[in-house]
Amino acid sequence: MAEFLLAAAGFVLLTVALGLARILVGPATVDRMMAAQLLGTGGIAVLLLLAAATGLSAAVDVALTLAVVAAFASAAFVKGAPGPDDPATDKA
Repeated sequence: MAEFLLAAAGFVLLTVALGLARILVGPATVDRMMAAQLLGTGGIAVLLLLAAATGLSAAVDVALTLAVVAAFASAAFVKGAPGPDDPATDKA
């Protein structure tokens, strides 16, 4: 069972690495933020799979911390986004 969990963690890590390319070359800021959220979610999944495969309970704590940081990053992105009445968004 541990081999399957380690293989699943490797597969998730590979897909997250492919999503990392989207962060670097994303056409828009929103695309980059969504890719960063994917990176956080995939990182949490890898850590939880590794914790289940190896019995390392510290990985669960790191995964929970990463989940909190990802939520704060998303909230900070939304809070910092310009609104419809912001003078910086006027195109005319």
